[in-house]
Amino acid sequence: MVTFIYFLTIALFMLLCVVTCFVVLIQESKSTGLGASFGGDAGDSLFGTATADVLKTFTAWLAVIFLVTCVLLSLWTTSLGRTKMNAAPPYTMESTQ
Repeated sequence: MVTFIYFLTIALFMLLCVVTCFVVLIQESKSTGLGASFGGDAGDSLFGTATADVLKTFTAWLAVIFLVTCVLLSLWTTSLGRTKMNAAPPYTMESTQ
């Protein structure tokens, strides 16, 4: 059950990565960005007039969630590795004489 939750968390983390990349790409840039690909020109915003502040705030929250999740998954992976190492029998070398 723990491994299912672990891999589900990794899948959600990958989804978070994709969403973060998409949100960064749809923001206005100094040149034409991905927003221009959806029919707008460089001066138009994809979601309206006040989206710059909303997208910046949303991107900041996504970045914080990304970093916290990354650290937690790293600690969780390390603890799973230690648990498996403690469960394994100790390695011994036998003499070949």
